[in-house]
Amino acid sequence: PGEVSRAAFVGRAWLRILKCPCPPPSAGLELSVNNHAADFTLSTALGPPISLSCLVRNSSQAEELLWYRGDGQVGLKDGNKVNISNICISPVNESDNGVTFTCKLARDKSVQVSVILDVQFPPRLSGEETLHVEEDKDATLTCNSKSNPQAQTTWYKDNHSLTLQQNHHEFYQTSEVFRLSIKKVKKSDNGTYTCLVESPLGNGTRDFHLVVEDKKPVFPKEAVIAAVVVVTVTILFGIVARKDKFFKVW
Repeated sequence: PGEVSRAAFVGRAWLRILKCPCPPPSAGLELSVNNHAADFTLSTALGPPISLSCLVRNSSQAEELLWYRGDGQVGLKDGNKVNISNICISPVNESDNGVTFTCKLARDKSVQVSVILDVQFPPRLSGEETLHVEEDKDATLTCNSKSNPQAQTTWYKDNHSLTLQQNHHEFYQTSEVFRLSIKKVKKSDNGTYTCLVESPLGNGTRDFHLVVEDKKPVFPKEAVIAAVVVVTVTILFGIVARKDKFFKVW
């Protein structure tokens, strides 16, 4: 009887396994985005929209697809999810540069293809245009520039190439910031400084007007405090000395 019971139990277990609607394996199944079956970079320009199309390959059944922009999931309409799915980026702008769009298989997210947007655009400059600085103080001119590909920068003063003087000028540069520092400005530093940014897609310029003002007279605080104390004490002594006269009047 034990043998029969055990055989019956095994038979029922196998029957449950056979009846279970197990999902088909994803081995051999792959995705492609714009005919790329592996991750790739897509170069594009500002403005015109771009379309990304994700397609399921080697599948014998309907497969649901998901799209992600970075870590955030993109909302798709019901008719745009099965076996083929399209998304449109319109218009393309600077914030899309370097962003990764990923198409994934819904039931096995390890099956995926990613595309990184390489949005190329000419230099766009910004920064404070006029700077008033007192003589002998430090001045910093900051030229903010966004561009792709990265651009090269040259500084000019009054339309002439600026010659950097040791211990007087300092130059600092990152991918988006070009900073010129002038230590202890002098009257001769007065003028218009131009930030020229050169890129294969075009050039950009921005003018910065440096106004060096006269040094403001510095009043010694100790002397002012001492004078106030002396005046106050003198007034008090004068009042005390004349208190009898004051009382007689009242």
